[in-house]
Amino acid sequence: MEIHPQLVKQLREKTNAGMMDCKRALAESGGDLEKAEAALRTKGIASAGKKSSRAAKEGIVASYIHLQGKVGVLVEVNCETDFVAKNEIFREFVKDITLHIAAAHPL
Repeated sequence: MEIHPQLVKQLREKTNAGMMDCKRALAESGGDLEKAEAALRTKGIASAGKKSSRAAKEGIVASYIHLQGKVGVLVEVNCETDFVAKNEIFREFVKDITLHIAAAHPL
């Protein structure tokens, strides 16, 4: 069965899955977008199960102390690779988590 590229694009936008994964899922589902999405979800759950046993040995520690010194936050967020730990987006994410915890008045 010929899979139209527009269908692949729609499925990718909906699921953020890779192009070939979307194309394969559409071929297996006979071009049905809903069935293909369900198949990708099932595959994602299965692959998440495989990854759950892997150790996240890399990461960063971020800290924040409020100006008056009454609130301090120390957060450690781990990831699997040093490439992620060095990524600016990841670092910004951890910084945001730290600020959100401080803003929530944890005491």
